[in-house]
Amino acid sequence: MTDHESPKRVMHICLSQSWGGLEMYPGRVTPEFQRQGWEVHGIALEGSRVAESFRAAGVEPLTFRSRGAAMLGVHRVLSYLKQNDIHVVHGHKSSDMHLGALLVSLWPELRLFFTDHMGVKKPKKDLFHRWAYSKLQRLFSISQATYRTNLAAFPLPAERLTQLYYGISLSAYANPLSIIERRSLRQSLGIREKALAIALPGRINESKGHRVWVEALARLKSNSKPLNWCGVIIGEAGGEDAKTGGFADQLTAHIDALGLSDDVVFTGFRNDLAQCLKAMDIVCIPSINEAFGLSAIEAMAAGCPVVGSASGAIPELIAADRGRMAAPDNPDAWAEAIHEFLANESLRAALGSSASQWVHERFGLEQHVQALASFYSDSDR
Repeated sequence: MTDHESPKRVMHICLSQSWGGLEMYPGRVTPEFQRQGWEVHGIALEGSRVAESFRAAGVEPLTFRSRGAAMLGVHRVLSYLKQNDIHVVHGHKSSDMHLGALLVSLWPELRLFFTDHMGVKKPKKDLFHRWAYSKLQRLFSISQATYRTNLAAFPLPAERLTQLYYGISLSAYANPLSIIERRSLRQSLGIREKALAIALPGRINESKGHRVWVEALARLKSNSKPLNWCGVIIGEAGGEDAKTGGFADQLTAHIDALGLSDDVVFTGFRNDLAQCLKAMDIVCIPSINEAFGLSAIEAMAAGCPVVGSASGAIPELIAADRGRMAAPDNPDAWAEAIHEFLANESLRAALGSSASQWVHERFGLEQHVQALASFYSDSDR
């Protein structure tokens, strides 16, 4: 190592008790960083699934009871960074910037990075945020849509913002399921034999568009020439959504009220999402305002045609040769788009093949991590 090179070590901060795409990200990229020769460290909340995901990737994180405890423990974190010769820190939740900015203030040699996974909702140009983001080396926007809002909302010049799409582990989608594997998996998920599986993957939450989706399914069922299909909800609710009377219960009640209780199955959270997607026929992403659309990319990698919401970042990912789009508040449009796929097997196959090729050419996790690492390592950026 020369005097101008930095050690290949990075500390990812994710102080969140939730479990969604943001929280899954550090554990998801860690194995690829390790494969590329990086030593990964983490900071998480005690008992969180983020902490579990770090451990699953072979990283024992520093943990704190709360975000406040992490701030009070800043000198413990600083000592850890210095002892392990870590000069790169990457935050993922907006409140992570509090700890990150304080660390840089105490040790200016640190290089602080932040990814806006959610899409900023309001300007952050008050005195505190101007101070915090002045410590930031670079902010990553996960889509063109979030890049535009980030430019307007954050107190940063354009040259310190970079649009960088997520990547996925393409190897998980490399081989199709055999006929026997597909049949067995579909049976285990509760999908009726010979039914066309219409999946909605992702966290069960109002913003993910489950209501418009089930209302579209109800319209399909009332069609004068109904087709044999089964709705498949892949994912689970968390936090308030999972409590009694929360959105998960409301969704189940809505499905029952629409007469769909025998037509929609809930799989819960699945660690084998790639396998599940390869067993689906159609995937729907009806999110009201998706910051990126990871589920859309995963579905296309699996060779599924996608019906996506015409909002947020989804239109960046879906073209006419890969899927269809529908307004997030229009169940009739969703029913029409889904029906087109249900009624045309050759169209499903052609669009699924095109979508898979497009994703495999652009969204590999290896390329994503290489891009991040280039910013971590380049002191001139």
